[in-house]
Amino acid sequence: MKNYKLKIEYDGSRYFGWEHQPDKPTIQGKIESVLSRMLYPDQEIAPVPDLIGAGRTDAGVHARGMIASVKMDTDLSCDQIRDYCNRYLPDDIAIREVNLASDRFHARYNAVGKTYRYSAFYGPVHPVFNRKYISILENDVDIEKMQRAAAFLQGSHDFRSFCGNSRFKKSTVRVVDRIEIRRSKGYIYFTLHGTGFLQNMVRIIVGTLLLVGQGRIEPEDVKNILEARDRKAAGPTAPAKGLMLLSVDY
Repeated sequence: MKNYKLKIEYDGSRYFGWEHQPDKPTIQGKIESVLSRMLYPDQEIAPVPDLIGAGRTDAGVHARGMIASVKMDTDLSCDQIRDYCNRYLPDDIAIREVNLASDRFHARYNAVGKTYRYSAFYGPVHPVFNRKYISILENDVDIEKMQRAAAFLQGSHDFRSFCGNSRFKKSTVRVVDRIEIRRSKGYIYFTLHGTGFLQNMVRIIVGTLLLVGQGRIEPEDVKNILEARDRKAAGPTAPAKGLMLLSVDY
C-alpha cells in the first residue's frame, strides 16, 4: 500500500462542495469513484479508497491547487494514475499531478497554510466568458478603505464573527498573515493567505470588506466586529462562485 499526493483543480459550479454526500455530486465523490474503478476494474461493487483533501471547499467554490492524499495498492506509475483519472473524470475536474508521498503524509493534517483568491467585478458591461468565477458588484467600492479595514484582520485573531457554523465547538482562533486587495480593469481581487480558515470565513471576510468599500461601515468598524465574536456582527457571505483555492502549503 503506497501513499499518493494528488494536485487537483476543479470548477465547483455544479458540485455540492468537496466532501462526498449521499446522492449529491461532489469533487471527492467523483474522484473516489474513478479511483475505485481503476483499482478494481473487474468488480461491479468495489471498495472505495479514502481520498483525503486538504480542506472542504463549499458548494460552488473552485480550486486550482487542491491537494489530496490517498493510499492505494497499484502497480501503475504516478503518470498512469493521473492519465487514467483524467480519462474518466468529467471535464470540470482534472488531476494536475500525482506523486508518491511518505507513509505519514496527510493532506489535511500536514497543511500549514492556504491561499485563496476571491474575484469580483464592477463595470457597465459584465464579463461573459468567466461569469461563473466572479461576483458581479452592483456598486463601486473604495479599494483604499478596504485595504485599511483588512489591516485589522491580519495576524492571529479569534475569527468567530467570521465563521459560518454557529455550532462550531473548537477554537476559532486563526492566523491570517496576508490580505491583498487590488483592482485591474474592473476586476477586484482579494487574495488571502493564512494557516487555516473556518467554514465560509473567506467569503464572510470579503462580504464585510465590501460593506466597507461601499461606505456602509467604516474601516475601524472591522475591529469591533472581530471583538464581538458574533456572526451577526459581520457582513454577508459573499457568493461562492467568486472563491478559488489557489494553493496549499506543506
